[in-house]
Amino acid sequence: MADKDILASWDESRFDDGRWTRTVFRKGAGPAVIIIHEVPGLHPLVVTYAEKVVASGFTVFLPSLFGKPGKPISGGYGMTEILLNICVRREFNVWANDRSSPIVDWLRALARKAHADCGGKGVGALGMCFTGGFALAMMTEPAVVAPVISQPSLPLGKKGRDRIDCSAAEIACIKKRLDDEDLSAIGLAFRDDAFVPMERIDALEATFGKARFEAHRIDPKCGKQGTGRPSHSVLTVHLASSGPTAEAEARTIAFFHQRLDA
Repeated sequence: MADKDILASWDESRFDDGRWTRTVFRKGAGPAVIIIHEVPGLHPLVVTYAEKVVASGFTVFLPSLFGKPGKPISGGYGMTEILLNICVRREFNVWANDRSSPIVDWLRALARKAHADCGGKGVGALGMCFTGGFALAMMTEPAVVAPVISQPSLPLGKKGRDRIDCSAAEIACIKKRLDDEDLSAIGLAFRDDAFVPMERIDALEATFGKARFEAHRIDPKCGKQGTGRPSHSVLTVHLASSGPTAEAEARTIAFFHQRLDA
């Protein structure tokens, strides 16, 4: 199977915000949801989740920020090489420096375009792993009204355990929008995940309040077993056929309907 076969039914285009240009795959009808892939890239399990969102009645946008679109996860994919490459690219901030990555500006512009194209009450955004916090930072764009933060892994390092990759000004803007517009966000993570300290989830819940930040702290034993890696990817690699991860998947789609349907 060629890498892009799983994306063959998706419309492919290039989106330029004036600074960055990236490939975007689009499919479906209805309100817009932007799903931002995890490391190592836009792999088939991300597309599988996206197909479920499409089938539920949404237009899904899949930006490709790094890696090879459609390429399956494998030991030979070069995950370490991709991470090292990301760490030195100017589009991304990976360490605790209290600011979002520059590529988030491109994602905000994509959200504006998606909302203009699809209409409705706003845009949903879901980030996972390396891009988990991107979905939250996108909320400084008024079009984004339904953020889902799945296993947010940035910033890296011990100094950022109770932080997420957003600036203080972004956090203040997000909090104001959540309160003033009666919005909310969802956070998903496995407990004991080495890449997602529970202090990070706890801090987000404390900052925004339980009524505004719906935290799902999942027992790692409930993640799909036999993958060869510890439970981490709630909606993809470690999504089980039943139990808390399946419930989290259903909840994200219900959340998009709750916030985006007319």
